[in-house]
Amino acid sequence: MALYHTAYGPDGAARLLFLHGGPGASHDYMLPQMLELADEYRLIFYDQRGGGRSKDDADRTPITWKTHVTDLAALVSELALEPLTLVGYSWGGLLALLYAIAASGGFRDEGIVMTASKSAAAPVRMVLICPAPATAAYRAQFSEELARRQRAPWIAEERAAIAAAGLRDSDPAAYAKRIFELGVAGYFADPARASELTPFRVIARVQQSVWESLAGYDITDKLPLVEAPTLVLHGAHDAIPLGSSEAIASALPRGELVILDESAHVPYVEGRGAFFAAVRDFLQRTRAQS
Repeated sequence: MALYHTAYGPDGAARLLFLHGGPGASHDYMLPQMLELADEYRLIFYDQRGGGRSKDDADRTPITWKTHVTDLAALVSELALEPLTLVGYSWGGLLALLYAIAASGGFRDEGIVMTASKSAAAPVRMVLICPAPATAAYRAQFSEELARRQRAPWIAEERAAIAAAGLRDSDPAAYAKRIFELGVAGYFADPARASELTPFRVIARVQQSVWESLAGYDITDKLPLVEAPTLVLHGAHDAIPLGSSEAIASALPRGELVILDESAHVPYVEGRGAFFAAVRDFLQRTRAQS
């Protein structure tokens, strides 16, 4: 199926391909904040298979991490995005790494063979924003911590107050927005900032299918194959363990880690100044490769 994609920023500028989180979500929630980079770069977004405007209800074929890697390779080839700069957020950060490993030949034993003559080339640089855990063990720690945060008494109290006020019937739009904000509160250092995040939907079937395909995963031993300069950004208050981002940055031959003190998992919303400064600095330092 054709994947939905769109672009912002000046034609002819260095291009950045964004990989949204999820899996099973869409690119919308990276906007409008990421458009801050559109003054200098051509920003390309797409909805990954199974989510957003790339959702096909008629196709019940299980979507796996391999599906997303091969879809990404096809998109890079179709849009002629070489030299390729990947900007991956959350699950998109892990997808960027899986793609880069595949492009280096690291998944030949998995049946994924990507060469310049057959598909897309390896990325020349990557920005990983709060990348999803590098191992299943780190992901288990993340899931436990996020669940703990979402069990905070104030969240239960707020949900009860909303129900008692009858907001669902009196103002459905306001109700949906507030329920969304409470549902993502654990991703923020300051839960009040959740109101600034564009609401989005995750297709549970797709999310489950992808994570099941990664059962017991650990990509750290394959990261030395990835030669691209890579900026790993980690929110100091993220539910994802810092150890995961440290493991990614240290295993990559040209990886560097920046810890963003003011944010949790959504640094492009909270702590925007430090976030965009770090991204711009990295892109400026590596611009000769793009």
